[in-house]
Amino acid sequence: MSYHYIDTADLDQWDDRDADVRSISAAAGLDFQNSSFGLRIYEAEPGQQLPLGYHYHDEQTEAFYVLDGTLHVETPEGEFVVGPDEVLVIDPGNPHRAYNPDDADASVRALAIGAPTVDDAHGYDPEA
Repeated sequence: MSYHYIDTADLDQWDDRDADVRSISAAAGLDFQNSSFGLRIYEAEPGQQLPLGYHYHDEQTEAFYVLDGTLHVETPEGEFVVGPDEVLVIDPGNPHRAYNPDDADASVRALAIGAPTVDDAHGYDPEA
């Protein structure tokens, strides 16, 4: 059995994305690909996207739990506005884009969970 205590304040920027992203799962030793789940904290200023651009996954389910602020998630069916202590779960195959609008009053901080962690993201063009 293994335990991993992680202070998220000690995590470094995970990659070169626009928003601030810290990978809890990487700090726990879970591989980026083919793990049971991925767990990251995002903080996005007004005008920034969280993970990827508009996209969908073949197998991965994603969930966004908002810690602070308001997260906007664009989908072909309309926009979801997710506030603190609210969660949006997105099943595989459903296009989405999580972002903090340009005219937002504050940053948004959200916990993102993806399971399983597979490289199955595909870009989505809502105009196509």
